Amino acid sequence: MTFSVVARCARTGMFGMAVSSSSPAVAARCAHARAGAGAVATQNITDPSLGPKGLDLLARGHGAAQVLEKLSTEAMHLEYRQLMLIDAAGHTAVFSGKHTLGTHASAQGRDVAAAGNLLSGTGVPAAIVQAFEATIDQDLGDRIIAAMRAGLAAGGEAGPVHSAGMLIVHRVSWPIADLRVDWTEGCPIAELAALWTMWKPQMHDYVARALEPGKAPAYGVPGDP
Repeated sequence: MTFSVVARCARTGMFGMAVSSSSPAVAARCAHARAGAGAVATQNITDPSLGPKGLDLLARGHGAAQVLEKLSTEAMHLEYRQLMLIDAAGHTAVFSGKHTLGTHASAQGRDVAAAGNLLSGTGVPAAIVQAFEATIDQDLGDRIIAAMRAGLAAGGEAGPVHSAGMLIVHRVSWPIADLRVDWTEGCPIAELAALWTMWKPQMHDYVARALEPGKAPAYGVPGDP
């Protein structure tokens, strides 16, 4: 009931993750990323604790494959989980347990991995990876949105999706983008793309307001001097 992507921008060092599902508020459970460390997707019958555990290991300098191996030996009920990791060098690792739901698949590429379950077909993750790799000159958020659109166009889930989210991290300890469509009867990926279009021009201004509020740009809203 989920398809997702983890990705790295080799030019900037940003990490990102996006996910969409037929269930509500999917990003709250599945999306994990930390600046300088990497990103983790935990999905299928989700154990959200695997996200922070994976990020802690990535932050200690372990590669994606090493982290997956360590989680495989320590995590409970891993046969029900689907995991993706990307590390600081852009290396990826993917795992789908034997109890992964329905049609499931994964794909890996340069600085990117994608996976899904209860898919309409096994080609969905490959379409996500291909779209990400084809947009190498664009900003990471634009590439991730393009990748998720491609996954949807390739069939996405077997049924309609209702939620989506995108997480991007860079340099600071908080996400510079944490955009969510927790439920819609429309297209959550289209609504996520619209949120990104609104947020992208303001994203770095909000970082500046946190780090140097006296020099930060004005908000440009009524009542703002």
